[in-house]
Parts: sequence; structure tokens; C-alpha cells
Amino acid sequence: MQVKIEPSWEKHLKGEFEKEYFAELTAFVKKEYKEGKVYPAPKNIFRAFDLCPFEKVKVVILGQDPYHGERQANGLAFAVDGGTRVPPSLQNIYKEIESDLGDRAKSEEVLRPAGRSGDLTRWAEQDVLLLNATLTVRAHSAGSHQEKGWEQFTDAVIRALSEERAGLVFMLWGNYAKAKGAHIDRSKHLVLEAPHPSPFSVASGFFGCKHFSKANDYLVTHNETPIDWL
Repeated sequence: MQVKIEPSWEKHLKGEFEKEYFAELTAFVKKEYKEGKVYPAPKNIFRAFDLCPFEKVKVVILGQDPYHGERQANGLAFAVDGGTRVPPSLQNIYKEIESDLGDRAKSEEVLRPAGRSGDLTRWAEQDVLLLNATLTVRAHSAGSHQEKGWEQFTDAVIRALSEERAGLVFMLWGNYAKAKGAHIDRSKHLVLEAPHPSPFSVASGFFGCKHFSKANDYLVTHNETPIDWL
């Protein structure tokens, strides 16, 4: 099956595209787009991959579902388009970044979270793979495309990165992400785990996790350019 995805990912995931589950998933997703409103826009389903080729990935941040509201999902986990209200989880991510990297934030007069854009393209372009476990969702129906095949596909993505790359940072926030990343080879990669940044769990350990400085320190020790999270 021909899938419009960045060529390096196509090379590494070709076997998945040829499996029966992926054909069934494709048929389901096409039907959903035809019969109702689905997010993100079709051109953005594989946007995380298109912005971050396989060989360039440095950091993987794992989300669960795309946002299911109007003008929200854009193909990058936790992100929304510029001009859209920043979702609560991303606001909390920004707060942790500023706490973690606060001295630099103050010295460079970085905008406070309320003034930030929800557009995380700048991270993706620095080789951060913002990967949702499920890549599509029916409008206003959270979890509506779960257990249709996307999870098997994104498991294959994580497995390929774990097996075929080395020195990556995986950020797993919340029990769902931790379970999905349970088989990452921790002898080859840095796996950072914390509660989800949602308002319901952020105070139980996401605040203060310092994942962003830990990720950058690890990248530097592996002769990689750190991420400009600010």
C-alpha cells in the first residue's frame, strides 16, 4: 500500500503498510473522513513524521489522541496551531520548561506561558518527534479512533526507533505512555517518565521532573545539539 509519508519513514515502516491491519485501518479512516468531521486534516495525519525524518530523531514525546475540537489537532502531539488557545496540558509543559530552564528564560526575557503559541513546529524542526499513539479522531469524540489499528502502527514506530537507533530520549508522561514505551531498550536510550501534564495529575510529579534539562544534558553527552525548548 502506498502511503504519503516522509521517505525515510516509508523505508523503515514499509512492512507495516503491507499488513492486513493497516489496510483495515486505512479503510476505516477513509470512511470516517467521508462520513463526518475528523481531525487532523488528512494532509496532517503524518505531519510529525514529515517534519522529523527517521535518521534525525533526537527526542520522542509520546501523546495519546489528537485533540478533537475545532482548530486544534495539527498532527503534532500536544500542539495546536498558532492563534488557537493553548491547551491546559501544554500550558503546564511550558510552566515546567520555564521552571527547569528558568535562569535562561529570565536572561532572554522569554514570554511567560500565557503569551506562548501552541504551535510546536519549532520543536519538530529540531528533531523532536511529537507522536500520538492514535493519529486521527472523530470530532468531539475523544478516543473514537482507538483500537482500530493506529496503536499497532505507532508501536512499530517506537520499536523501529528503539532497535535501529541509539542515544534517543523518550519522554513518557502518564500511565498510558509508560505502558506503550515499556519495551524501549533502556541500555541504548534515555527513558524519562513522569505523570501526565494534565491539570488532574500535573502536581503529582510532572512539575519538577526536569525532563527538558535532563534531555539536553543527555544529548550533549552524546555529541548532539541540545533542543531549544524555550
